[in-house]
Amino acid sequence: MNRCARAALALLGASVALAFGPTPALSFDLPHENAVPGGVKLIRFDAAGTAVPYVDTDGHRALVIKDGSTWVAVIGIPLSAPLGEQLVTVRSAAGPQSIAFSVGSKQYASQSLKVAPRQVNLSKADLARVAGERVRIERALGQFSEPPPESLDLRQPVPGPRSSSFGMRRIFNGESRNPHSGMDIAAPAGTPVLVPVAGTVVDTGEYFFNGNTVFVDHGRGLISMYCHLSAIDVKPGQRLAAGTRIGAVGMTGRATGPHLHWGLSLNRAWVDPELFVR
Repeated sequence: MNRCARAALALLGASVALAFGPTPALSFDLPHENAVPGGVKLIRFDAAGTAVPYVDTDGHRALVIKDGSTWVAVIGIPLSAPLGEQLVTVRSAAGPQSIAFSVGSKQYASQSLKVAPRQVNLSKADLARVAGERVRIERALGQFSEPPPESLDLRQPVPGPRSSSFGMRRIFNGESRNPHSGMDIAAPAGTPVLVPVAGTVVDTGEYFFNGNTVFVDHGRGLISMYCHLSAIDVKPGQRLAAGTRIGAVGMTGRATGPHLHWGLSLNRAWVDPELFVR
C-alpha cells in the first residue's frame, strides 16, 4: 500500500470515529447470574471517582470489576443464606449507599455414600486435626488481592463429565453432613489438573477430608480449590499463568474413586462453579 492510500485510510478512520463517537470499553466476561443459596448475584451500579468501590456483603468484601462504563459487584451467596431480601453496602467517593436484592429458593438433591467409618465418626485426634485444617482453609479463603481476575469465564480444570453435585446434601454411612461445596469432575487418576485462570498459589497441603489440596488466589476475593490430588506440582507464593499444571487427579482424603473436587469461593462463600463454565 502506498503512502497516499495509507493517508486516505487514516482520514476515513478519523471520520468514522467522529461520526460514531469513541469506541466503547470492552465488556468483562461475567458468570451466569442465579440469586439462590450457593449462587451469584450481579449488581450494576455507578460510583463517583476512579477508585474501585468497596462493596460489603455480610461483613466481607465483594469482587468488583469495571464492565464497560459501569461497575459490577459479583456477589457470592452462601449455601446457608436465608431466603428473601439481602442488602449490600457500596462505599465510594460519593458516600455509602445500600442496594437490596432478593435470594430465591433452590432445592438441592441428597446423596448416600459409603466410606471408611473413621472418616465419619472421627477420633479425638482426627477432630483436632480437622479443626486446625478448618482454620487454615478459612485463612486461604480470606485472601483479597489485586489485580482483579483476568476473566470470570472459566474452563474446566480437567476434561471429563462433571456432576451436578454442588449443594447436594451428603449422607455418609447413613449420617447427614454439610452440603457439597464444589463440582466433582470424573477423570482417570493421573490426569493433569490445569488452573483455568491466572493466579497465585495461596496454600497447598494434605487434608483429612480433602486429601492433597491446592488453593489459588485469582484476585479480589476469588479463590479456587482443587482436592483429592494424587500429586501437587506447585508451591505457595508461586504465580501461575492460565493453563499451568498444578497437580494430577487422584482419590486422596475422603473419596470413593478418582476425581477432582473443584471449589470456587467469592467473598468467602462457596458458589457453584457451573455458573462460571461456558
